[in-house]
Amino acid sequence: MKSLAMAMTVAVACAASGALAWVPDPQAQSTLAGGGAWVQVTAGADDTASIHAAIDIAAPPKTVWTVMNDCALASRLVTTMVVCKVVKSGPDHAWEIKEQVTKGNLFVPTIHNLVRNDYQPYSLIRFRKAGGDLRVEEGEWRLAPLAGGAGTRVLYTARLGANIVAPAALVRQGMRRDTAKALVNLRRESLAAAR
Repeated sequence: MKSLAMAMTVAVACAASGALAWVPDPQAQSTLAGGGAWVQVTAGADDTASIHAAIDIAAPPKTVWTVMNDCALASRLVTTMVVCKVVKSGPDHAWEIKEQVTKGNLFVPTIHNLVRNDYQPYSLIRFRKAGGDLRVEEGEWRLAPLAGGAGTRVLYTARLGANIVAPAALVRQGMRRDTAKALVNLRRESLAAAR
């Protein structure tokens, strides 16, 4: 599904809602403790979707951070990604604007996106729409150290809105599936980078 592809690959702006203060509940904690990825997608009143997701990775935050911000790895994380490039960057690399294009399918069109990422290295990426096809895109990635810094809990929150001609429930189902896949792919690539 394109929405996560866009959200993740656009590298992930702070949403004005309390959704960004999300902490995994006991059910999510149980899933994470069992090695799974947790994803919840809910409908917003303004025809958007809110995503809360998390995964634990047995690699340090710096390693996970490096993998998630490397455009050369973007298509390994989001398999529909066909373009990822930095088009503008702050002089101190505290922010970047990335261009991403995700390949469409029968239900979701090819999506071109520009996203501004504001960085607090190794712990926080806030992102927001800077142009492109999405109506709404804002959220954050948080990287919290686990096991004394040997591992990382990745927390993702986003609010997304796109003009897609498909039933909203089907779009949300695709977002759940694709978010989980991207998180599992992030874990795989982070573990490979940590070796």
